[in-house]
Formats: sequence, C-alpha cells, structure tokens
Amino acid sequence: MALGGTIGTGLFVGSGQALAIGGPASLLLGYIFISAMVYGLVTAIAEVGAYLPVHGGTMSYHGFRYVSRSMGFAMGYLYWYSLGILVPYEITAAGLVIGYWDQSGSINIAVWITIMMIVIIALNFMPVRVYGESEFWFAGVKIITLIGLLMVSFILFWGGGPNRQRLGFHYWKNPRPFNAYLTTGDAGRFVALLKCTVSSAIAFIFAPELIVISGGEMESPRRNIPRAARRYIYRLVFFYIFGVLAIGVICPSDASRLTKGDGTVNSSPFVIGIQNAGIPVLDHIVNAAVLTSAWSAGNSFLYMSSRSLYSLAMSGNAPHVFKTCNRWGVPYWAVSASACFSALAYLAVGSSSSVVFNWFVNFTNTSGFISWICCSVVFFRFRKAVKAQGIEQPYRSKIQPYGVYFGLAGATLMTLINGFTVFFPSEWSVSNFFTAYIGIPAFLILYFGHRVLYWSDPWAWRPEEVDMHTGLDEIIAAEQPPKPRGAWWKFW
Repeated sequence: MALGGTIGTGLFVGSGQALAIGGPASLLLGYIFISAMVYGLVTAIAEVGAYLPVHGGTMSYHGFRYVSRSMGFAMGYLYWYSLGILVPYEITAAGLVIGYWDQSGSINIAVWITIMMIVIIALNFMPVRVYGESEFWFAGVKIITLIGLLMVSFILFWGGGPNRQRLGFHYWKNPRPFNAYLTTGDAGRFVALLKCTVSSAIAFIFAPELIVISGGEMESPRRNIPRAARRYIYRLVFFYIFGVLAIGVICPSDASRLTKGDGTVNSSPFVIGIQNAGIPVLDHIVNAAVLTSAWSAGNSFLYMSSRSLYSLAMSGNAPHVFKTCNRWGVPYWAVSASACFSALAYLAVGSSSSVVFNWFVNFTNTSGFISWICCSVVFFRFRKAVKAQGIEQPYRSKIQPYGVYFGLAGATLMTLINGFTVFFPSEWSVSNFFTAYIGIPAFLILYFGHRVLYWSDPWAWRPEEVDMHTGLDEIIAAEQPPKPRGAWWKFW
C-alpha cells in the first residue's frame, strides 16, 4: 500500500501535459530533478520519523514537537485542505480518462463526478478494515499496471508490436526532444523545460511525507523506516524515471489527445501510445486501470485529509466535534467536513476538465512545495536538538544535510516559479495566477495568525528544551528483532 500510494494519476495522466509542453527530453530531465529533490527530502524525513514513529502521526506532529506550536498548527491545516483538494483533482483526472471513451461528450461530466464522489465518500464512512482491504488490492493493480506498461514499452521499442514498427527513440527525433513553449529558439526550450519540471512535480506531491504516515503502522518502525528510505531511490528510478522514459518512447509529444490544458480531448500518454501501436483492446484495459488509479488515489486522499483534521481536533487545534467517532472508529464529522472539498470537482461542469485539472495542479503543487520547505525546517530543528542533547539516532543518512539543502532550495524555487507562465502577456489569467500562488498567503495567514494568538511562545523551541523522550521508551520496547530475508528483499 505504501508503494502503491506513491503512484497515481500524476504519472498516468499529468505526465501527458508535461510531455506536450516540453517534449520527451524535458519530461525526463524534469522527473530526474524532482526525483533527486524527493530523495533528499525522504532521507531527511526518515531521520525524523525513525527516531519517534507515532501511530497516526504526520509531519505536522513533528512540527509541533521540534519547531513550535505555530509550525505544527499551520502544517496540520495545510495537510488537511491540500489533501482534501487532491480528491477533486483525482475526480477531475478520472473525468479526463473517461473522455477517452466518450469523446463526443454525450454524457455530462457531472454524472461521472457524482458517481465518483458517492463511491469515495461512502467507502470512507465504512470501517477502516474495508478501506485497507480495498486499497491493498487497488495498489496492487496500479503497480502491476505500471510494470506491464514498462514491459509493453520495451517490446515496442524493439519493434515487437502488431505493426512491427521499431520505435526506438523515433519520437525523440520526430517531432523533437525539446519543445519550445511561449517563445521560440533556446529561450522557448528553456521556458518549456521549466514549465515541464513544475508540471511534473504533481506526481510526487506529498509522497515523501507518506513515509512518516505509514511508519506509525509498520512493525519495528525504527528499523523499517530507514530501510524504506534507503530503498526509495530504486522505486523512484524504476517507476518514475523508467516510466517517463517509456512514455517518451511510445507517445509523440505532438499527439492531439494529450492533456494540454486547452480544452481539447485528453488521454493518458500510455493509452495513446498503445493505440498508436495498433494493439487491440489493451488501450481500453489500461484506461480502465488508470481510472481505477484515480478512484483509489481519491479514496486515499480523503482518508488522509479526514485523519489530519481528526488529529488537529485531538490536539485541541480544531473543534472537538471533529474527534467524534462512530462504533467502527470512523471520525464521521471529520470525514464529512473533508468530503466538502470534493464538490470543487463540479467546476469541470462549467469549464473544460483540462482547465480545472490545471487549477488543481497549480494549487496542489504550491501546497506540496510549502510542505517540503516546512519538512526541511523540521529536520534542521530536529538535528539541532539531537546535537544539543547528545541523542543517538537509529538512522542517520549519509547524504544529509546536503540532500535536504538541495531539496529545500529546489522546493523554494518551485514555489516561486509554479505559475511563472502567467507573467507572459499572452498567458495572463487571473484564475491561473490565483490557483498558483494563493497557497502562499493561505499558509502564512495560518502561521502568523497562530503566532498572534500565542504571541508568548518562542519562534522555535530551544534545542536543549525540545522533548526528545516522551513516548520513546514504549516505542523502543515494541521493537522486534529483524527477520532473515532473501536476496530480493535485501535489494528492494
């Protein structure tokens, strides 16, 4: 489930927009850059999470503990509304995928939005074991689908398709490896590379933080979180880097059905590539798997959003009503409040699904980048407390602190340029500017608003005074000795 949670429509669908903008080379470079950022952040976050893994804990919990109450408060609400808005993002992505079968638009997209919303919300009101069981199987479907797509792409690369056309790197030459965007020449190609990199980030947003959320559910987390962090690089390379390399092999960047955000018909680049290769039926199977991925991801994001609000209520930072649970242990008021974000998907009824999809990408990217900046700050304060108190860590990454320096610099840059194309005269759009940058003042209002209410609090806890011990003995006592594993698991 943890692995499947990092694979979603950002890769299956959102990569089409990045490919159309920048071309296959820009797409690959963008994913390599973001993957390097994410790995630097994952190993830093793993240090924090491995020391004190808490059941149901998020990085906002560690923000409370190692930085300040204001940081934890702002991060907690950031996760609540950002994860909540990812639900209509996934529903809108599902609408784009369904458009492959209904290119004439004979059925109003509001019908599909309503069906998706009902299913996602209903499942989140059921016992957690039902959610866990369904996510286990759907995560498996996503992983198997992507592995199968990589195999198909490899076969098509060598000419093993029905038309016997050996693709190789044909689409890197025709139309071209680097597209120009908004202007011509090298300047246009550079703008395309920047835009492509920013657009690629949606596939990774909130993925590093999942290692802390899932860590509290692991057996022996102080040992297994570091192991998961060390192996994360293999997953980034195999699924993300190889995934977009495969996209560049089988799908041309000038395909008319790619998600360009201009109101045209849209599809997953994998589906387009399979259809172009002339493989019967498989394009429909893959499209159905991608649709399942969107539904599964929306289900997961609503679960995480509602639990973020529940955690805020439990810590006294949200109304007490949100910690009320039914007999199955489901915080139904928190689920209800978080589910309200789903209604934003109906924006696609009045505007093109592609346009609304872009709005959600813009907003979610900004929130994700801010989260990565906050995670970096938490890591720095954690390291200071560890040093000041002479604490022995269960995991200390060899690439730190340089990895988090790179991640922090990259996240800051991405936050600033997330909506940079709106500053081109031909691209100015109030809605795009608003969705790309509203996340910055929203977070600052939360943080400084809390600072005003609790003005006597320090800006950050003194390293010598940070609580590094409460709850630690119980976690250490629960650790179990390692089990012997085979060669495959040692690698993976």
